[in-house]
Amino acid sequence: MSEPTSTDKEKKKPPLNGRRALPSNNSNAEENEVPEMDAFGLIPRGFNPKDYLRVVDIHMFKEPYEINKQQHHTDKYYNPKLIVRRGQPFQIQIDFNRPYKPETDQFWLEYLIGRYPQPNKGTYIPILVGDVLKPGEWGAKIIHKENNSIRLSIMSSATCIVGKFRLYVAIWTPFGIIRTHRNSATDTYILFNPWCQQDAVYLDDEKEREEYVLNDVGIVFHGDIDEIKLRSWSYGQFEENILDACLFLMDKAELELSGRGNPIKICRVASAVINSRDDNGVIAGSWDNTYTYGVAPSAWTGSVDILLEYYSSKQPVRYGQCWVFAGVFNTFLRCLGIPARLITNYSSAHDNNANLQLDFFLDDEGQVDAKLTKDSIWNYHCWNEAWMTRPDLPVGFGGWQAVDGTPQETSDGMYRCGPASVQAIKHGHVCFQFDAPFVFAEVNSDVVYSRREKNGAQIIEKIDTTHIGKLIVTKGVGTDEMVEITEEYKFQEGSEEERLALETAVMYGVKKQSTQDAMYQPQKDVEMDFQVQKAVLGSDFKVTITFRNKSRNSYTATTYLSGNIVFYTGVTKNEFKKHSFTVKLEPLMSSAFDVIITSSEYLSDLLDQASFHFFVTARINETGKILAAQKATVLEIPSLRIKTQGEMVADKEMSVIVEFTNPLKKTLEDVTLRLEGPGVLKTMKKEFRQIPSNSTLIWEVKCIPKRPGLRKLIASLNCDALRHVYGELSIQIQKP
Repeated sequence: MSEPTSTDKEKKKPPLNGRRALPSNNSNAEENEVPEMDAFGLIPRGFNPKDYLRVVDIHMFKEPYEINKQQHHTDKYYNPKLIVRRGQPFQIQIDFNRPYKPETDQFWLEYLIGRYPQPNKGTYIPILVGDVLKPGEWGAKIIHKENNSIRLSIMSSATCIVGKFRLYVAIWTPFGIIRTHRNSATDTYILFNPWCQQDAVYLDDEKEREEYVLNDVGIVFHGDIDEIKLRSWSYGQFEENILDACLFLMDKAELELSGRGNPIKICRVASAVINSRDDNGVIAGSWDNTYTYGVAPSAWTGSVDILLEYYSSKQPVRYGQCWVFAGVFNTFLRCLGIPARLITNYSSAHDNNANLQLDFFLDDEGQVDAKLTKDSIWNYHCWNEAWMTRPDLPVGFGGWQAVDGTPQETSDGMYRCGPASVQAIKHGHVCFQFDAPFVFAEVNSDVVYSRREKNGAQIIEKIDTTHIGKLIVTKGVGTDEMVEITEEYKFQEGSEEERLALETAVMYGVKKQSTQDAMYQPQKDVEMDFQVQKAVLGSDFKVTITFRNKSRNSYTATTYLSGNIVFYTGVTKNEFKKHSFTVKLEPLMSSAFDVIITSSEYLSDLLDQASFHFFVTARINETGKILAAQKATVLEIPSLRIKTQGEMVADKEMSVIVEFTNPLKKTLEDVTLRLEGPGVLKTMKKEFRQIPSNSTLIWEVKCIPKRPGLRKLIASLNCDALRHVYGELSIQIQKP
C-alpha cells in the first residue's frame, strides 16, 4: 500500500483547539487504527511471531440461550453480538495455538471505545488476568483450562461507559506486543445494570425490573380527567437495530464518551435530542392539525418505526406530540437499561413565565381575551420518569426523576427538561437541578381569572387552586391497570404540608405573583357550575349549567357559554358555539339550564383528539360581579376490533384480522391502517380510499410470530376526519 501524501494526512486530522491535546471523543461509531504489532525497538531477523502464543479463535457465548445473555437479562435483544450489563461477570473462551503456560506466557485483554481511546477517560481498558474478581471493578480470571483453550470470567466496572466496545487480545513477546486483528464479531455492548447494587440505576424489586426495563409494550393514558382513555404503545427496545439507533442518539447529541456511564447526563442530553428543536433531533412536533409530508402523531403505534427511520435518514421524523416523544424516550431509556416509565399528568399547566399561576384575562363581557391570555392548560401531558441515584444532590433525592422530551420551554438554551427529582418537586425543593421549577408549575399552578376595569385597575374574579395537576397516573407493574401516583408529586390538596411545599418553592425563587395589588372580592353568595353530557363522536349532547343562590336576594344573571374546539394542549382552534341568556335566580334556590350542542355545529372543525373546551361566565347584574368556570371534555371515539385465526405458535403462520365500522354520517377518505406487535409482526400499513358511512372494513394480515409468550397486537386508523382510533389484542404465542 502506498504511503498517503501529506495532504491526505492533514485532511484526516480533526481540528484541534487550544484547550485539549486530543479532539473530543464523542462518537461511539468512530474507531481508531490499532496496531497488530507494537515493536519495542528493532526486531531481530530471526523473529517469527508464530513461535509465540497466538490466538486462534475467541468464543463470546453470545447466543440468546447461552450463559451470558441469560444471566444478564439481554436474551431478548434481536442482535447477534454479545450484550452484557455492567458490574456483573460474563464469560468468553480463547483458543490458542498451544496450551497456555502462565509461568512464561503473558496476555491481556483490551476494550476500546471511540476514536481516541485513553485509559484515564475509561475509553481504553486494559485487563490483566488475576486470581480474584473484585465486585464492580474491571478484572478477569481463568475459570477453566482445557487443551489449548482457556475460559475467562470478566467483570466490568459498575460505573463504566455504556456503549459498544471493541475487543483485542494482546500477547507479550520479548520484541513487542502482538494483537488480534480487528474483528467486529467480538464487539461487546455494555449496558446499565438495574440488577447490580453498585450501579447508579439499581432497582431492588424484580417485578419492577421486569416492567420498567424488560417490558417492551406499555400504555399511554390520554383523554381528560373526566374521560380517561388509554392506548397501548409498542416500545420495541429489543427489536433489530434499535440498540444501535439508541447509541446513535448519543453520538448525535455529541455526548462525550467519558460521560456515558452517567445516567443523569444521558437523560439530560436525550431529553434534548428526542425533539428536533435546535439540534435536528428525532421527532418534529406539530400541534396544528396539519401533517402534510408526514405521519399524524395519532397514527404511530410504537417507537420502532420512528427510531429506525431517524437512524437511517438522520433527519427529524414527522410528526409527534407529547405521548410520541415520551414513548420514544421510554424506548431509549429501557433499551440502555435505565428503568423508565411513561406518566400522564391531567390538567397540566404550561405556564410560560413560571410564576405558578395561569392567567386567564376576561374582557368586559366576561369572555376570555385571547390576545392577553398566553398560558394554557393541557388536557393531559405525558413525560417520563427514569430511576437513578442523584449523587449530585443531597441525600434523599434519588429514585424517580422526571424527564421530558416534548419541546415546551428552553433550559440552559435548549429545548429539554430534567432530570428533576420527583421527591424534590413534592417538597418544593426546586433549587435542585434540573428544571424542577418548570415541572413544579406543571402540577401545582393556580388558575387566576382577572379583568381590567376601564380605569386600569385589575380585578381578580376567581382563583382556582385545585384545577391543575388533578391526577397523575402510570401503568401498573405487571398489569394494564392505571395506577395513581399523584401523591409522589404533591401532598394532599389543601393540607398543611402542601401549603408548606408551595412556600418552600416560592422561597427558592419560583415566582408567585402576589394578588395583593389586585382587588379580589368574589361573589360569595351565588355558586355556578356546569356539567357536560358524555357523548359519542357524531351525536348531539347537552351542557347543563346550575346556579345556587345562597342569599335572600333575588338576582338576575347574564350568562354566556362559549364552546371551543381545542388542541389537547388547551390552545383554541375556533369557537363553534356562542350562547347567551339571562336567568332569574330566586332566593335560596338552585336552578339548572340546558344548552344543546348538535353534531352539525362541531363536526366540520373537529381536531384529532375530539376535544372541546367550554367557558361559562355569568355576570350578576345587581352587583356587577362575575362567576367563571371552564371544563375540557372529549368525545368517545370508536375503536378497531382485532381478531386472530389459526393456532398461535412460534414460527407457524397465523392470520390477524382488523375490523372497523365508520360511525360518522359521512364517507371517510384516504384512510391509513397500521398494525404492529413486537415479536409477532413488523409494522404493516394499508391504505383504503374510502369507507362509506356505517360500512365495515376488514383487513387480514398473515404473519409468523417469532417469540413465544404473552404478546400484544396494536392497531391504529387514521384519516383527516377521524384520528386516534385504536385497537389492541393480547395473545398467547405457544412454544413450537
